Amino acid sequence: MSQQVKLSTLWIVVMFNMVFADILSFLNPEFMAELITGTVDGNLITKEMLLAFAVLLEIPIAMIYFSRVLDRKINRIFNLIAGFITIVFVVGGGSLTPHYIFFASVEVLCILFIMGTAFKWPDAEGIRANEA
Repeated sequence: MSQQVKLSTLWIVVMFNMVFADILSFLNPEFMAELITGTVDGNLITKEMLLAFAVLLEIPIAMIYFSRVLDRKINRIFNLIAGFITIVFVVGGGSLTPHYIFFASVEVLCILFIMGTAFKWPDAEGIRANEA
């Protein structure tokens, strides 16, 4: 399996975990009560905040595609930066409910694996040059 397919598939796993963490949060009556008042954890939900979350969520969504099409060098850089930003978002923007901690743990582990895979991605051209 190519590195691009591995990375893209792991980003899909991250996204599914993010989506289901949020879906299960909507089943929590306390969370829904906060949403109805327009606040979460005492913070007012604003249009700007929702836009910021949309932008941050778009990063792992875009990485599903970019991991498959970018060349090795740019792919490595994008995966490392996107991984770092996404981990900060997952840990910093999450809750302490058991289901969220579980999903966030899986997300962070997958992202760390993404970052490690991208960082250690062998230079195929260099390998071929050494074999000659």
